[in-house]
Amino acid sequence: MISSHPSPVKSVFYPLIQQLADAITAAWQQHLELEPFVLPEDLGYIEGKLEGERLVIENTCYQSQHFRKMHLEMAKVGKNLDILHCVMFPRSKYALPMFGCDIVAGPRGISAAIADLSPTNAERTLSPQYKERLAKNHARMIFSEPRTLPEWGYIFSEYCVFVRPTSLVEEALFLDCVKEFLKVHCTQAYQLTPLSPEQQYIHLEGQRNYCSEQQQNDKTRRVLEKAFDEQWAERYISQVLFDVPS
Repeated sequence: MISSHPSPVKSVFYPLIQQLADAITAAWQQHLELEPFVLPEDLGYIEGKLEGERLVIENTCYQSQHFRKMHLEMAKVGKNLDILHCVMFPRSKYALPMFGCDIVAGPRGISAAIADLSPTNAERTLSPQYKERLAKNHARMIFSEPRTLPEWGYIFSEYCVFVRPTSLVEEALFLDCVKEFLKVHCTQAYQLTPLSPEQQYIHLEGQRNYCSEQQQNDKTRRVLEKAFDEQWAERYISQVLFDVPS
């Protein structure tokens, strides 16, 4: 069963997931001039079943002068699984990386948390301006249980944080990391001038590669296929999570 009508009961998420969602939307509202981004009508709010548990997916999307799409997804499977997923897709005429953040939490805490500003240029590296502002912040991002990136992890930058926070202190540290990424990213956007058509094509290809590699995430696909079906999962992944810009 799939429903696109909001539930009368607001979902309660793992505390760090809710804090991150609030921090992300606050940063967007503070630094950017937001306009709605319209998703397919039946893919904004979704309900289904996964192994007998109620699955709820809530999507929030905006766009702005510098970002084609800013997508925040919050998903909940009964009392066993909470997920936050966020990607900011820059407009190709600006030399901006891809902001991405994902968290998976269960009854025993967070199993994975990742945040990054992933380059879209041909060199697959962040600009000196980004590096200068991120280096100091990255030096203090010390966690007791770092995670190993997947095989397609080459799309991420050297400042990518992929960890399993083991305490409230580490959860707060990860929250600070995401806030700093967002502050740098949103403010840096206003320092840029539009690219030439040739450079735009290069950054557009970088976005396409990022989306293509992210679509290879078997865990996400398996969960969606199990809750709905293969065709629906492919549509959701390709049109909502990682739509490749034309």
